[in-house]
Amino acid sequence: MATVVDLITYPVKGCAGTSVDSTHLTPAGLAHDRSFMVVSVDGVYRTQRRDPRLALVRPTVSADGSRLTLASAEPESGHGALHLDVTTSAPRRDVDLFGATYRGIDQGDEAAAWLTDLLGTPSRLVRVPPEHDRKTDGLTPGTSGYADSSAVHVLSRASLAHLHTRMAERGAPPLAMDRFRPNIVIDSLPEGCQGEDWGAEPHAEDRIRRATIGAAELGYTKLAVRCAVTLVDQKAGGRGGPEPLRTLAGYRRFSAGGVVFGAKFAVVRPGKLSVGDEVAVEAWGDAET
Repeated sequence: MATVVDLITYPVKGCAGTSVDSTHLTPAGLAHDRSFMVVSVDGVYRTQRRDPRLALVRPTVSADGSRLTLASAEPESGHGALHLDVTTSAPRRDVDLFGATYRGIDQGDEAAAWLTDLLGTPSRLVRVPPEHDRKTDGLTPGTSGYADSSAVHVLSRASLAHLHTRMAERGAPPLAMDRFRPNIVIDSLPEGCQGEDWGAEPHAEDRIRRATIGAAELGYTKLAVRCAVTLVDQKAGGRGGPEPLRTLAGYRRFSAGGVVFGAKFAVVRPGKLSVGDEVAVEAWGDAET
């Protein structure tokens, strides 16, 4: 059976993820996923597209969301861990995410100074306010925090293995799964998607329209259009070369523009998720590519 093999949450948008054995899937995604965001002093979002050093920030958040720790992948550079008491009562400010205006709660000067020093550019840290009421688009409506779009990004090992085969034909080495920053990683999906004929079908996640995982239910929204973030070495915090976009451009071009890899989902029913949970597909559709 298809099962969950990894669950990754990204407390701070654009920063490193944390793998967990189990978590609660909220209406806005995995618990605390993209609930914080680094912005410029003017409130404009920062991502690895322009600030690849965000990958060097290793955030962790307490189960109740009241404490945030920012650690650096370069501790030898003098960036010690910063422990913050998260505030939800400070004044709200406007923040810009892909040209859309949302609200954020500034987390103070200490966090701003720490991030500014590490990134080398003036930065602030904001949190999604409790009254955040964002609507996401796609086939299934939903919500999310500061994610690019839909709440949950799903990717299968079979898709990555197929990409590696294509890259090898070009003489390119394989890449880590973290280049694609998924939330839920699953093992190979059923070949033919029916009966007991289980196999390794690349990109079968593109055709899932409704799935139950653990106590939760997901509804398909759209394909994941890939950008320059996939070029960033997540361990080094810098650009690592033309892959995987060069290879993806040869076989995963999207009719609406760009290249796609993985699929986005909205949360239809919240619930607990755990590594090892079965992915029970309730409905399939045709891939949009």
